[in-house]
Amino acid sequence: MLWIPVTLAAAFLQNIRSALQKTLKSQLSDMGATYVRFVYAWPFAIAFLALVIVGFDISIPRANLAFLLWVIAASVSQIINTFLLLWLFSFSNFAVGTAYSKTEVVQVAMLELILLGQTTSWIGAGAIVLSTIGVLVISAGKAKLSMANLARGLGQKSTLIGLACGLVLGASAVLFRGATLALEHESVLAKAAYTAAVATVLQTGIMTVWLRLREPGQITLVMHQWRTAGAVGFVGWLGSLGWFTAFALTNAAYVRALGQIELVFSYLSAVFFFRERVTRIEVIGIGMLILGIVVLVLERGQG
Repeated sequence: MLWIPVTLAAAFLQNIRSALQKTLKSQLSDMGATYVRFVYAWPFAIAFLALVIVGFDISIPRANLAFLLWVIAASVSQIINTFLLLWLFSFSNFAVGTAYSKTEVVQVAMLELILLGQTTSWIGAGAIVLSTIGVLVISAGKAKLSMANLARGLGQKSTLIGLACGLVLGASAVLFRGATLALEHESVLAKAAYTAAVATVLQTGIMTVWLRLREPGQITLVMHQWRTAGAVGFVGWLGSLGWFTAFALTNAAYVRALGQIELVFSYLSAVFFFRERVTRIEVIGIGMLILGIVVLVLERGQG
């Protein structure tokens, strides 16, 4: 059951990281703001891995070919998801595509079966579907979309891109779980720390090359924003460590389904701190999401 508090902490930290990143949007481009989460995270990832190895007298996990293939594919998938989201937001009807991108958790369950041969229970699958419908209802309510709008948008390009976003993001979760499972090591913490370090360094390298070629001025701007950017990197690394630890403990589908609690955190902060109003349809969606999560946690607790 350790995966439950670890996942809740990871979702909460992701929520904080996203809020901090938003404060950088006025100074940086979208890709520059994305770069921040990697370039300021890798020193923390390397330092913590060293602490785990030296402080706890744990041997360093040995990378094998399977691990490298999993972690490279996962790291690239996360970056591709960023590009797809930016492309999606360029469409006037991006709200429909954004709603369909929320099918990520269902796609995670299917990909986990295909790539890892791991299944969810019928109750767990039902809870995942219920929480996903809840997220779709929340997205539709927030964007003031009707069910008819969502149905009509099925064949639109923005919808296909939205589904691709969910697929790629879901794939990264399954691939990262595959990476942690590929490491032959008895310590879950060591596997998670090692995976986080390798992935963060790899993603930093890829993003650095991209920005050098396409937006060279952004790297300098990112360095100038070191105070806020450093906080983003630290919180982002902690969140990633949480996700990877949870992936090492149980199915990625369960982890990502519970991780949707991040949306509830977002709504609570919007209501209590920013005094924003929540519509009735959004409340219904939040209720479905919470019910799905409760059923999932209870089912896993008995399993």
